[in-house]
Amino acid sequence: MNKPVLPNSVEARDIAFHLHSQTNPQLIEERGPLVVARGEGVRIYDEAGKPYIDAMAGLWCASLGFSNERLAAAAGRQYAQLGFYHTFFQRTMEGVARLAEKLVDLTGMEGGKAYFATSGSEANETMVKLAWVYHTVRGKPTKRKVIARERAFHGSTIAAASMCGLTFMHREFGLPLPGFLHTLCPDPYRGMLEGEDEAAFVERLASELEKLILREGPDTIAAFIAEPINAGGGIILPPKGYFARIQEVLKKYDILFLDDEIVCGFGRTGNWFGKETVDASPDMMALAKGLSSSYFPISAVVVAPAVYEAVKEFNKAGGNFGHGFTNSGHPVGVAVALEAIQIYEEMGLVEHVRKMGARLRGHFERIGAASPIVGQVRGAGLMLGIELVADKEKRTPLDPHLQAGPTFDLIAYENGLIARCMGDVLGFSPPLIVNEAEVDEIAERCETSLKQLERRLGVV
Repeated sequence: MNKPVLPNSVEARDIAFHLHSQTNPQLIEERGPLVVARGEGVRIYDEAGKPYIDAMAGLWCASLGFSNERLAAAAGRQYAQLGFYHTFFQRTMEGVARLAEKLVDLTGMEGGKAYFATSGSEANETMVKLAWVYHTVRGKPTKRKVIARERAFHGSTIAAASMCGLTFMHREFGLPLPGFLHTLCPDPYRGMLEGEDEAAFVERLASELEKLILREGPDTIAAFIAEPINAGGGIILPPKGYFARIQEVLKKYDILFLDDEIVCGFGRTGNWFGKETVDASPDMMALAKGLSSSYFPISAVVVAPAVYEAVKEFNKAGGNFGHGFTNSGHPVGVAVALEAIQIYEEMGLVEHVRKMGARLRGHFERIGAASPIVGQVRGAGLMLGIELVADKEKRTPLDPHLQAGPTFDLIAYENGLIARCMGDVLGFSPPLIVNEAEVDEIAERCETSLKQLERRLGVV
């Protein structure tokens, strides 16, 4: 990055022909892309051979690192046997049935069903469509609106982006669509009022949700969607009792709870699923990312029995369920996911994540205590955030013009560390296979980069 771009190089051709996701077009033309050549364990290497320890597991997703031989072998075996088939019109494959059974069992959705898609956005939109079917079958076809939360991320397709509570997902596209609403983010650090404790904050959040439902009309609200821990919105762990209280409101007004586990699922928060970390009991769960360690595009929705029964009832006259993707239940994706889950089980996933997460958090808390600009260290498991502030006591945000988070991002790159800035929140979500030495290395490079940022900001 920031090096001369040679004619006909990978960088030059990329700039000429490639439209990047979530990238400023002018900036990439000026600086050029980072060309990733290979991966090994928790590291990636650029084309010059420089290693970077990727403390974000790519996009929260490469749980088993960037070069797992067992996942590659599982994909290869399946490609050799059956490279593609579909799950439309009563078709299935052994692996599809096995993975569906495994997901229903792992999620604890007893008596439920698993539906397969290829991305988190597709999984979240599938949950919305299923919620509409559910209410229609029960004689409530006007229940169509979906409530999400501010500072939430739920995907990039039209409905999924509408559910995001982040303005950068809306501004170019005239979103959100009508019928997609937003309530308060459960951020104790930024959202609590002076003199308000966490219990009172939870009550206010529940009250604001109920007021929104009553303003819109309970007979118009189909579902509420939430991540157990807000990921892209700044790694926000809700206060204790939040989901229990929110679900009381949802049940009161016959509103389904959709659990977006796309980042939080498969051990990330120190439990198999984020719902366990925050004590939530959803009606549907969207899974992706860690499902296959992103070695193949696959996602899933696991639904409670009542939701499946609604689909069955709707089609009792002989129609087909009017939803599907060409690659739903793709045999290679299924094979990779089954192998990934087996590896998780063999490695003692939950205990390992808890141990490594506690070690990394301990480092961050030590670093934060010594830094004049670290306001809070937060998160769970191996999903941690560091919020930068101008005044630690008053929690005063840094001037946005300082671009503190993005500047840290660039400094960390130079130091061989990949993190994720979300405004002035620094995100860390390393591959779940990270070991003690690698955890210590992440913390050391973070501390070095933070001190360099402090000098640039003139706060040393």
